[in-house]
Amino acid sequence: MRSASARLLIRVEGIVQGVGFRPYVHSLARRLELAGWVGNDAHGVFVEVEGPSDALTRFQEGLRDDPPPLAVIHRMTATPLPVRGERGFRIVPSRRGDDRETLISPDVATCADCLAELFDPADRRYRYPFVNCTNCGPRFTIIRDVPYDRPVTTMAGFAMCDACAAEYHDPADRRFHAQPTCCPACGPTLRLRGAQGDDPIAAAAEVLRAGAVLAVKGLGGHHLAVDARDEAAARRLRSRKHREDKPFAVMVPDLDAARRLCLLDLAAERLLTGPRRPIVLLPRRPDAPVAEAVAPGNRELGIMLPYTPLHHLLARELGRPYVLTSGNVAEEPIAFRDEDAFKRLSGVADAFLTHDRPIHIRTDDSVVRVVRGRELPLRRSRGYAPQPVWLARPAPRPVLGCGAELKNTFCLLKEDRAFVSHHIGDLENYETLRSFTEGIEHFRRLFAITPRVVAHDLHPEYLSTKYALALDDVDLVGVQHHHAHIAACLADNREAGPVIGVAFDGTGYGPDGTIWGGELLVADLTGYVRAGHLSPVPLPGGVTAIRQPWRMAAAHLDAAYDGAPPTGLDVVARHRPDWDAVRAVARSGVNSPLTSSAGRLFDAVAALLGVRDIVNYEGQAAIELEQRADPRETAGHPARIDRADQPAVRDDGRLPGTGDPLSVRDSDGRFPGIGDPLVIRADDLIRAVVDDLRGGLPVATVAARFHHGLADVTVAACARLCAATGIGTVALSGGVFQNRLLLYRVTDGLERHGLRVLVHQRVPPNDGGISLGQVAIAAARDARS
Repeated sequence: MRSASARLLIRVEGIVQGVGFRPYVHSLARRLELAGWVGNDAHGVFVEVEGPSDALTRFQEGLRDDPPPLAVIHRMTATPLPVRGERGFRIVPSRRGDDRETLISPDVATCADCLAELFDPADRRYRYPFVNCTNCGPRFTIIRDVPYDRPVTTMAGFAMCDACAAEYHDPADRRFHAQPTCCPACGPTLRLRGAQGDDPIAAAAEVLRAGAVLAVKGLGGHHLAVDARDEAAARRLRSRKHREDKPFAVMVPDLDAARRLCLLDLAAERLLTGPRRPIVLLPRRPDAPVAEAVAPGNRELGIMLPYTPLHHLLARELGRPYVLTSGNVAEEPIAFRDEDAFKRLSGVADAFLTHDRPIHIRTDDSVVRVVRGRELPLRRSRGYAPQPVWLARPAPRPVLGCGAELKNTFCLLKEDRAFVSHHIGDLENYETLRSFTEGIEHFRRLFAITPRVVAHDLHPEYLSTKYALALDDVDLVGVQHHHAHIAACLADNREAGPVIGVAFDGTGYGPDGTIWGGELLVADLTGYVRAGHLSPVPLPGGVTAIRQPWRMAAAHLDAAYDGAPPTGLDVVARHRPDWDAVRAVARSGVNSPLTSSAGRLFDAVAALLGVRDIVNYEGQAAIELEQRADPRETAGHPARIDRADQPAVRDDGRLPGTGDPLSVRDSDGRFPGIGDPLVIRADDLIRAVVDDLRGGLPVATVAARFHHGLADVTVAACARLCAATGIGTVALSGGVFQNRLLLYRVTDGLERHGLRVLVHQRVPPNDGGISLGQVAIAAARDARS
C-alpha cells in the first residue's frame, strides 16, 4: 500500500557544488519515482521533491548516507510544502544571491574512470591531458565566483563541442553538469616551449632524460622537474633555484614505484592514493635509486603520486621517478600566470610544458607526515583548501585571522566555518604580500565574508600585523603567538579547553619583551597563563642567530657553564675567530633579547654535535638533528624543573600587560597551585650533551638522548601542572612538534600518566595553523564580551 504523498523543500549545505551532487539527486529521485527539481544557489543545493512519504524518507536517507564521493554534507534541513501533484524530476538553472553560504571543493586527483579513458586507445579522450568529470579535476584553482558554473571558471573561454555538450546535459552520464568537462576538440591545448617534438609529452620526457630542467604547469602553478636519478641534473636545479639543501619532492607513477623508494604502511598508502594526493614524507630505503642531491643528508623522501592526467602521462612516458618542486626562485611564491612564469623561470628551466587553461589562484602542493597511524599536516594547500574547518561554536561576527610571518596562511571565520587559506608562504617580500592580500579578497568574495573583527600577531613588524593595523572599521584583536598555537590545536579538535598547552617553536613575540618559543600555558580560547617555559638564554645578534645556530651553541654553553665551558669542543674551534665576540654581544644584551625557544635549543645542540652550524632554510638544523638520532636509543638526558622568580604572564583578552584576571585563572580556586612559572632547565640538557660528546659517544646516540631528555622533562612538567590545576588534557602545538621522535615520546609519556593528548590533524602544528588559532580566540572573546 502506497503511503500518502508529501512535498519537501530540502536544503543541503557543505561541499555540494562541483562534486556531482545535482546529478546524484536527479538519479536518486528518478529511481524512487519522485517529482520536483534540484538546483544550486548561493547557500548550496536546494531540492523540492514530491511523492509518497516512505519514498521521501528513503530519498533523505540516500542524500545523507550515500552522497557522491567528493561531497561533504555539513547540514541538511527539510521543510514541508503543499503537495502540487507535479510529475517528473529535473535540474533547474542556478540561482545567484548576495548572501553566499556555498562551499567550494578543493582540486581533486584524477579518478579511476577518467584514468581508464586516458589510457584507452579507443576512447576519444585517449592521452588527453585535461580529462575530468564530476568526481575529479580542477575546482578551487579555476573558480572565480559562485554559484559554481562554467561561466565563472577559467574554463569559460572553452565552448563545449557537441559531444561534450551531450554528455554535460545527459543525467545518466558521468559528466552531467561537470563544469570543467572538455575533450581534444574543444578544451585546453598542451604545448612544449623550448624543445622540439610532435608529441609534447614524449618530447618533455626526452628533456628530462637529457638531464635538463623542465617547467610543468600544474593545477595551482608551475613546477620544476628533473630526473630524480640524475645527480648532475638535481644539482643543476639547486644551483639555478638557489635552494642549497632543502629536500625536493619526488613524483612516482604508482604505489609499486613508491615502495621501491620508501617504506610504506597502510596509512601512507591511503594518503598517497587518496583524492587529495599530498606529498607524504616517508622513510627512505637505503638502496632507493634517487640522487643524493634530491634530499641531501635526509633519511626521508617526500613522495607524491600523479594527481592530474598530465602528470600521469609524463610519469608513464618517462618511466622513472622525477623531481617535482615548486616553480620559483629562493623564497618567491610559486609562479602561476603564464607570462610571469616564462619571465621568472626563464633562467631556471630549459623548457616549458604548458597549456592555455588559466589558473585563477596559485596553490602549492600539500605536505603531510604519518604519526601513529594518523595524518599530520605540515603544509595544508592543494587538495585541502578551501574546505573549511568547522568549529564547535559559531562566532557572533565574521573574523579575519591574518596569521604569522613564516608559513603564512590567513583564515576567514563565518559562523562555525573557518576557511583556512592555502599556503601563502613567508611574508618577507612584495610578491608574497600581494599573494596574501589578493587571497584575502578572493576568499571574501567567494564566501561573502566581510570581517568585523580582525585578529593579528603581537609582533609589530610582521607584514600580516601591519596589514591588520591598516584596516578601517574593524575591531582589532592582538593574539599572542603561542596562545594562537594552542588555540589552533583546540579548534582543530573542536574543543574549547581548558588545557595544558605545550607550544614549542622557533620564535614568538612575548608580551614581557622576550622571545618565547618553549612554552607551557594553562589556556582556553579566551586566555592563558604562562605556567612554564624553557630557561631563557640570549639570542646573540637577533635574527642572525637564527641563521647561524653556532651562535645559539655559544649562548647556551655560556649559560650552562657560567661563562667557562670546557675546553676542546669542536664547535668552539670551528668558530674561534668570532666566538668571544658573540659571547660578549650575548652578555651585553645589545641586539640579544632573551629567548626561551625550543627551536633555538635544537639549533644549539645541532651545532654542538657538528650537524649544522649555518642553515639555508627555516628549521634545517632541527630537521637534520632528528634525522641523525639513533632510533634504537631509548635513554634520555636528565633535566631539572625549577620555579621562576617572577609572576606568571597572564592575558584574558581584556586588559593589556601582565597580572590581569583571566577566564583561565587560579585566583578563584579553579586552578589552585600554578604559582610562579615552572622553568625547564635547558642548561642541564646542554651539559648532558657535552658530557656525552666528551665521553666519545656517537653523534646519533647523543642526538637521540637529547630528544628523549627534552620529551621526558616536558612530560614531567605537564604532569605537575595537571596535578596542580586538575586539568587532564594536554595540547601539543608549534613547529617543533613536526618532529616525529619528540611527538611520539611526549605523547606516549603523557598517556602513561593517564592524560588525554590533543594533536593536530586538520591544520599544521607550525605557523600554518596560527590563523585558525587567531580566529578561534577572537571569536571566543567576542562571544564573551
